Amino acid sequence: MGRPSKFSQALAERICARIADRESLRSICRDEDMPSKSTVLSWLADEDKAAFRARYALAREIMADSFVDEMVEIADNSSDDWIEKKNASGETTGWQENGEAIRRSQLRIATRQWVAEKLRPKKYGAKVEHDHGVTGEVSQLLEAVNGKTRGLPNGG
Repeated sequence: MGRPSKFSQALAERICARIADRESLRSICRDEDMPSKSTVLSWLADEDKAAFRARYALAREIMADSFVDEMVEIADNSSDDWIEKKNASGETTGWQENGEAIRRSQLRIATRQWVAEKLRPKKYGAKVEHDHGVTGEVSQLLEAVNGKTRGLPNGG
């Protein structure tokens, strides 16, 4: 029995469920009971499969949200941050920072952050403020000050 290449709603749902569970399309498509990656990409490009495309997009958004949740868990987990220092005879002499584990956690967080930013840029991407105007209470205060100083010599 070969790889499935015919679209079915059940197969599409399985793919989307696995993506929502943070599994990559590449990994999913390695399974013998799944279609090839090129087949899934062709389904996504097919105008007649708009419902699948929408469900797939939602699954990717859920994936991003899961990565953000996971980043907090990784950051809060300090279980491997310290390791025992031992002397030549194997006796514990103290503790030292486990730099390798800490760097790995930083990499895991940074990778998930990058993916979340790419999958959901409006929600997790860097916020770029194009309007550098002042708003809110500061703006009202400035308007009040400017209004009062306009009539004064050397004012506004």
